[in-house]
Amino acid sequence: MKTRRRLRDPYRSARAIVARRRSAGNDLILATILAGIAGAANAGGFFALGQYTSHMTGYLAALADNVAIANLGIVAISALAVAAFIAGAGFSAILITWAQGHAASRQQYAWPLVVQGVFLGCFSMGGLLTGEVGRIFSLACLCFIMGMQNATITRISGARIRTTHATGIVTDIGIEIGRAICGRLRPGLGVTADRDKLRMLLLLVGAFLAGGVFGAIGFGLTGFLFAIPLAASLLALGLPGVIGTWAR
Repeated sequence: MKTRRRLRDPYRSARAIVARRRSAGNDLILATILAGIAGAANAGGFFALGQYTSHMTGYLAALADNVAIANLGIVAISALAVAAFIAGAGFSAILITWAQGHAASRQQYAWPLVVQGVFLGCFSMGGLLTGEVGRIFSLACLCFIMGMQNATITRISGARIRTTHATGIVTDIGIEIGRAICGRLRPGLGVTADRDKLRMLLLLVGAFLAGGVFGAIGFGLTGFLFAIPLAASLLALGLPGVIGTWAR
């Protein structure tokens, strides 16, 4: 009955999804939405900038490679991307920690989502900036958002879920499949797969892929403006909590 009431009240549902008191269901709903947004931003960012902005492993590898060959231009871009991602993660932690010590503590996870929505809105204006300056601004903006999102869901889920780190998700899927195979071949070992975790991981991968398709098509049709519905989704999740805090 409680769930039905929330479904009929989107404002209340949004506040529940990002509330301080967590449930496994709320974590999964939020993680699925964020994984879809991350996939869309990552794919759209590639078509817009030629870079996968959630792929910090690639940037670190590029940084090392180009330091070795003294390609300072690529070194600077790679360092900027990594620094922006770290800054976003750090800023998310600062926001959540600040909210915990103030009246905003009940909706401490709403604030990072609102900021991410604002930054995605800024990214949507990247097409207005021309040349290398616009590209660098857009890259830094998107990497900052990715860092914020990954840190936010990591904090919310107690490090169980990361929505932009697809390598980790796919690795965990492989582990659970391996455990399932071992359990079938050697029942006496008592090894079984965590089916609930596997379903969750597959759902996150599916959301990331679906978001990637949306981002690729969206950028092809509208350019940088494809980020506006992504920004609106984050604001729709976060603003009810922030507005409710101010009202109190």
